[in-house]
Order: sequence, then C-alpha cells, then structure tokens
Amino acid sequence: MSRVGKHPVVIPSGVDVAVVGQQIKVKGKLGELSVQLTDDVQIGVGDGQVTVTPINQGKRARSMWGTSRSIIDNMVTGVSEGFKVELEIQGVGYRASVSGKTLTLQLGYSHDIEYPMPEGIKIECEKPTQIAVSGIDRQRVGQVAAEIRKFRKPEPYKGKGIRYVGEWVRRKEGKKK
Repeated sequence: MSRVGKHPVVIPSGVDVAVVGQQIKVKGKLGELSVQLTDDVQIGVGDGQVTVTPINQGKRARSMWGTSRSIIDNMVTGVSEGFKVELEIQGVGYRASVSGKTLTLQLGYSHDIEYPMPEGIKIECEKPTQIAVSGIDRQRVGQVAAEIRKFRKPEPYKGKGIRYVGEWVRRKEGKKK
C-alpha cells in the first residue's frame, strides 16, 4: 500500500481544483496548471481535499497512485506558494547577471554564456554570485536550475563552479611533488 498516495491533498483557500476525466486543472493566485493523469488512478474532489485511489491492485496502478498524488500536491503548492531553487557561484571572476529575459554567465570560458529565460520561469541575481530560479511548476524550476548548473559543475579540486545552495562538494587532494 502506498504511504504517499493514501494521504489526501488539502486544498488551501484561494485555490480551485477541477477534474474532467483524467485531466486535472489547478488555479490559484500565482497562475494555472493542468496535467493529464494516467487511467490507472481515480481522482476525487470533495470536502476541500483531493483524493487519489488506484483502479486495481496491479503493479502499475499502485506505483502511479503515489506519483499522481505527488503531482497534484506539487501543482496545488505551486499555484499557491510557488517554488524556488537557489544556486551559488564559486570561483574567481565567475559571475552572473540578468538583463531583460536573458541570464548572462561569466564562468571562466573565453565567451559569456547567454541563457534565455523559459516561459513561466523567473530568474533573479541578487548578488553576482547568487542565482534564484522561481516559478509555479516544480519540474520546470528544477530542470532550469539543473541546466544552469550544467554550464560549470563544481569540480572537486578547488570547488569552483555552480552549485545548489547547501550542496556539499567532496574535495580531493591535489597532486603531490
């Protein structure tokens, strides 16, 4: 039995949830999200909460039970509070800046990296060494943060690169004489 799927998703005030077949639409103060869920689960809305139940006891239905519940919970949280991922840049001369809809990264290469902001994602640079990625869709926020980090992953010898705030990078000892 799914430990995640059996708990209902509580709908906060100001959030509307509509279910049409397997399509679920969530609308809140920050925006609107919709997703088409699999036919292996049944979605019910009532008493200020969303419940997800599997259609049968097959392996796929039971595995999609918790997944569908988590997707719905992330949608409800996204339209009411939003998601934010923070990155930090370490390295001499490494910096970032936002101009318009473009993130410009200077990461020690011979050229600057221009990263266009995707639709629905907001990127801010409070300091030249800090990047904040925010939006209502948890998957897209995480994907954009991973793409930015990929431009210069933290290396283990000096620790230079882009890392998540709070990420621990294992350091290695350099070459000996």
